[in-house]
Amino acid sequence: MKRRPPEQPTALLARDVELLLELVPELRGRAATLVRALLPGPFTLILPNPGERYRWITGSTPDKIGVRVPEFAGPGAEVLAQVGAVVATSANHHGGPDPRRLEDVPIEIRAGAAAIVDGGDLPGTPSTVLDLTGEEPRVVREGAVSAAEALERVLAAAASS
Repeated sequence: MKRRPPEQPTALLARDVELLLELVPELRGRAATLVRALLPGPFTLILPNPGERYRWITGSTPDKIGVRVPEFAGPGAEVLAQVGAVVATSANHHGGPDPRRLEDVPIEIRAGAAAIVDGGDLPGTPSTVLDLTGEEPRVVREGAVSAAEALERVLAAAASS
């Protein structure tokens, strides 16, 4: 429905950090430290996925996985609290603008969805995406947190471990 390339990964969203660590038990050591320090929060983290779990969401990089524990309220948070975890991406066509309201979601996506939760107007901007799989953290997409602040938080989290 999104016209998204199949090799592009999608993120795993969990209701809380502990559930995320259960779902991807290989997240230990440095990865778990960073998860606990940065989530819940405005980040999507790309982490090592040595068990190559959830290959259907990892796209062309099965050795990496994108994870998120969002801080939000309302109907979306209620759904996530009940189901525990979901695979999620923005409700737009690939490369299109991120919708802020249900009316902004392309009609083809709304028509093809099995269920729709209208959370009203979404505040803010998309999450900042951080790739933490290399020796140095890398900002893939600047979003709710500036690149400089995101890197500062990663370095502080790593230093405290």
